[in-house]
Amino acid sequence: VAHNAGFDSRFLDAELAALGRERTNPMAGTMLAARRLFPEAANYKLATLGRHCGIRFDTFHRALADAEMTGHLWIAMTDLLKSHHGLLATPFPLMQELTRMGRAKVGRHLQEVARQQRANVPPTGSPLWIN
Repeated sequence: VAHNAGFDSRFLDAELAALGRERTNPMAGTMLAARRLFPEAANYKLATLGRHCGIRFDTFHRALADAEMTGHLWIAMTDLLKSHHGLLATPFPLMQELTRMGRAKVGRHLQEVARQQRANVPPTGSPLWIN
């Protein structure tokens, strides 16, 4: 997870290539996901989104502080998906899908995902499987 995953993945891939390695882990970005989930945000800078979500922070534009803020933002987005869209879980592939999807399709897609997730909950209330 990165805020600007497009930039970070290119940087990381170049550094790994210099070492003769390649990245095998998938990435997702909070910036693109936030564009779908917070269309009302003033802009999609990390600090602005942090304030928008009520995340407290003292510094930014420092690697550790930005990484922590990105993590808190990711959690805020997954919490929003559960509380406002009725999702039982927010798997990583779903977050990746949101970053590639047009804004107009997000609401309907999340309704369908929530419906599918609820269909997998037995009468005991514990999901058997959620993906």
